[in-house]
Amino acid sequence: MDPAAQRALAEIEGLGARFVRLWFTDVLGFLKSFAIPSEELEKAFREGVGFDGSSIEGFARAEEADMLARPDPATLGVWPGGGQARMFCDITHPDGVAFAGDPREVLRRVLARADGLGYRVLTEPEVEFFLSRSPERFEPLDRGGYFDLAPSEDAERVIATATSVLEALGIHVALTHHEDAPSQHELGLAPDGALATADALVTLRMVVKEAAQSAGLHATFMPKPAGGIQGSGLHTHLRLLEGDRNALYDPTGAGGLSKIGRSFVAGLLEHAPAITAVTNQWVNSYKRLVPGFEAPVYVCWGRRNPSALVRVPADRPDDERACRIEYRAPDPACNPYLAFALIVAAGLDGVERELEPPPELNEDVRGLDPRELRAAGVRPLPEDLRGALEAMERSDLVPSVMGEHVFEWFVRNKREEWERARAEVTPAELERSFPLL
Repeated sequence: MDPAAQRALAEIEGLGARFVRLWFTDVLGFLKSFAIPSEELEKAFREGVGFDGSSIEGFARAEEADMLARPDPATLGVWPGGGQARMFCDITHPDGVAFAGDPREVLRRVLARADGLGYRVLTEPEVEFFLSRSPERFEPLDRGGYFDLAPSEDAERVIATATSVLEALGIHVALTHHEDAPSQHELGLAPDGALATADALVTLRMVVKEAAQSAGLHATFMPKPAGGIQGSGLHTHLRLLEGDRNALYDPTGAGGLSKIGRSFVAGLLEHAPAITAVTNQWVNSYKRLVPGFEAPVYVCWGRRNPSALVRVPADRPDDERACRIEYRAPDPACNPYLAFALIVAAGLDGVERELEPPPELNEDVRGLDPRELRAAGVRPLPEDLRGALEAMERSDLVPSVMGEHVFEWFVRNKREEWERARAEVTPAELERSFPLL
């Protein structure tokens, strides 16, 4: 048996965990789970655990239903108290071949490509979300703003509980604070490998929701739960490591950014419209990506530009460890496996082709005339899910990264979502127009 599996079995036995939750996600990123007694885990490591793949969104057709979930021992986490553990699974066919529709496998393929180029990819997401008194509509707990101290004791308890559980599961929360909008919070995860970070984000969403529910509240990762406020983003910081060296860093480069770093930025900018349907996969996602708020709207980059899509933070310009590239479009309701896969693949494409980014925009584009920006060649991000899907379908990169199975299912599912939303008459429309028209 694999040494990592042996260590996991010994740890679970030592802690006395009775059950192990086996986790994976569907193509949209929703968590799926089943539990086995801990004494069945050794068999699960050897043989996998069978399930009906046709019952999972984006997985197999009925005639290809038999799937195996194979626990990844590197993902072992044990809940406080030690009574139960969890592991993420890789999904395979009965013959052991990786299932092409497994989002985790999509990210693995991209990271294998990065490894072949000599890079290890670290990701560091800032996860924003809202707390509400109601599970049916947004009822904020406070009117706090950026970094306000304890605007709600209930919220503080939820954050403390969630952070403690995440730490017990081996997920390090580097920073917590109140965000700009009422009842909006951020948990910043410490840098880690992209696959581990995607696992951590899926775990975080569940843990925060459970902590809120235990407090009689509701947590939502919906990008924009109400008008007139900032939406929730998933600003993702990236580093490329060559051994112990940060390949993005060059002390002689402008702002400490290397040629590889500039090419990575260029790749992100070139492919940004095409990957937006995945980094921002819901109709509601585009209520956040609008002018007048802090979310990016234009495909541009800068070192000191808080409104840019791609930012090179300049907080410690002489520190190699701090050199990173921030991609600011994603929201926390995305499937992190697919989103990270496309973000990394876009940047690596720029590196492999030695692309050069356009000139920096270091002034706040939120105050500039959109017509002038377009005349200067600065493209907007897609304005809605339909536009994002059209950009995605024109791309060569996206289907090659996602694979035919995931790409075709994702596009079909999202087109159906768009058509449903397009035909819906919203309460806001009725309130404004019914008495008038």
